[in-house]
Amino acid sequence: MSAPAGAPWTIRLRAAEDLPALAEVLAAQQAVADYPVQWPLPVPVEDFLVRAREEAAWVAVRNGRPVGHVTVQRVVDDPDGVGATWAAATGVGVARMAEVAVLFVAADLRGTGVGGALLDVAVDHIRHQGRTPVLDVVCTHQEVRAYYRRRGWEEVGEVALDWLPVPITLLVLPPPAAGPAG
Repeated sequence: MSAPAGAPWTIRLRAAEDLPALAEVLAAQQAVADYPVQWPLPVPVEDFLVRAREEAAWVAVRNGRPVGHVTVQRVVDDPDGVGATWAAATGVGVARMAEVAVLFVAADLRGTGVGGALLDVAVDHIRHQGRTPVLDVVCTHQEVRAYYRRRGWEEVGEVALDWLPVPITLLVLPPPAAGPAG
């Protein structure tokens, strides 16, 4: 599908046969990234990777093997207030948003641009549909939150979920600034 010029990896749509390798990558990077925070997971890893609200998913592949992953999923009105917080911050309903989720890369590829490229693919997909990108990060992941802020994301709230030991920080990516009028 795509990758920056000269990158030793490519990005393509995820296939069912990628799931076992992705489960291994997720497990191997967890000790380094502390993602997911709950480990071992309370559900099968495949259920964490493939979610009911998922609309699309991509993998970064190097030497024929998945080394990174991202999904885009629908945002819903939920009882925990996540969707409502995003809606209040953006001024649009949940149907006009899409969430970037399950973004991770192999531990040895952190800092190489793989994660950023996967994020760009997800954001481009969301924007192409005329929707607003949103995501959440566990509030204790300060380095990750700073990364998203550097990329233009804005923190708009914090929500405590019953099933997580720490709250999540909710972020929104505003529309790109309009260029000068010509």
